[in-house]
Formats: sequence, C-alpha cells, structure tokens
Amino acid sequence: MNAHSDQIGATPSWYVIQCKGGESFRAAEHLTNQGFEVFHPVLNSQRKRQGKLTTVTEPLFPYYLFIRLDQVASDWRPIRSTRGVLRLLTFGNRPVATPDALIDALRAQPHRQEGTHTYFCAGEKVTITDGPFKDLEAIFTRCKGEERAIVLLNVLNRPQHLDLPIDTLSKV
Repeated sequence: MNAHSDQIGATPSWYVIQCKGGESFRAAEHLTNQGFEVFHPVLNSQRKRQGKLTTVTEPLFPYYLFIRLDQVASDWRPIRSTRGVLRLLTFGNRPVATPDALIDALRAQPHRQEGTHTYFCAGEKVTITDGPFKDLEAIFTRCKGEERAIVLLNVLNRPQHLDLPIDTLSKV
C-alpha cells in the first residue's frame, strides 16, 4: 500500500488531482515520494522543433492525474501543499471517486502510455520541405517506422506513393 493507508481500513478509491499548468509531472513525482499511489497516464508525441521532428512525453490529460486513497478525509493539507498540485477535484465539497474500471481501461491501453502519437494524420495535406520534390504538396498516408513516411504525390497526373524521411514533411 502507501504511507497513508493506515488512516482507515476502507477500500481504496481513485480520485482526480488538478495540477498547476505544466506541473503534472512534478506533482506526480512529489506525491509518489510522499508514498501515495499515483497514476499519471502519458503518451509520446512527435513535435517539430527547430525544423526537426522530436518525440516528447506528454500527459494524456494535461493538468490532471489520479491518486489512490483509502479515505477521503477533511484534511488535505499534505496533498494540497504538494508542489504542482492545485486541488483535488470535487463535486460540491466532496471529492468524487473515479471508477476503478476507468483506470483499468486506461492502464490496458499500452499505446496511450508508451506508444507514439504521430504528428501527421492519414489524409492530411503536407508540404515536402527537402529533396527533389521540395515545396510540392502531398497527402500523408501513413508512417513507415519511426523516421519514414508514405505520402501520395501527384506526379505526371498520376498519384504515386513515395517513401520519404518524415522530417522532410510539414503541415500545410
């Protein structure tokens, strides 16, 4: 269990913590260090930074994470005073438990936690930024591995599938 599980013998439930902007990772780390059981679902996303495609880890729910507690007590000072935490989500004055089934479903989705969310979507228009087809528009079809993409380009009035480095594409 956790350091706070000796408060009462009730069945533990999941609750939602609202975090300060951009501080959900900090809040999760500090709550975990205090002995709380925390679930902070993340996904890996591809973003273009300085013209290069990089993978970044982002929260699945920006500003929120889940905490498992044995009791909803009136004294939330240890949680509220944790760095990065804004408040416990409540309905009225009472914290509302999140169904275990929701947490189980989120945990069962490995693509949500460890997979990659592609920067481009199938069917989206892209511009080729380098190579012999530079400045031409194409239709993104799919990723081919982590660094390549298949696009549909109209060449000589015929659609052709091309295999290109994904970092040579940009959104239109």
